[in-house]
Amino acid sequence: MRFLARIIGLIALAGAFAAAVIDGARWIAAGDWAPTSTGAALYALSPKALAGAQSFVESHLGAWAWDNVLFRALLAPAFVDLTILSALFFLASRSPPPEIGRSSRDR
Repeated sequence: MRFLARIIGLIALAGAFAAAVIDGARWIAAGDWAPTSTGAALYALSPKALAGAQSFVESHLGAWAWDNVLFRALLAPAFVDLTILSALFFLASRSPPPEIGRSSRDR
């Protein structure tokens, strides 16, 4: 499971880097800083999936979860959300700390 979490974290980090490069190139070309929001990126990928996610969250968690939590996350720049997501996956994939008083050769 740690391997799968690490792979997903690497993919999210690569996506964050790509989003940052695209936003940076757009900033250089237009001269105006306007990063792509996560919601706009998801809508460009699949409008039905974004609408389905909204109905799923509102039916299972309540409207407050969509309005107060996820809607604000969708307004953030895509590279920020992907960086946070990759950091969470990397934290989840860390190996446990060594036990105090035990030798590493005992395993």
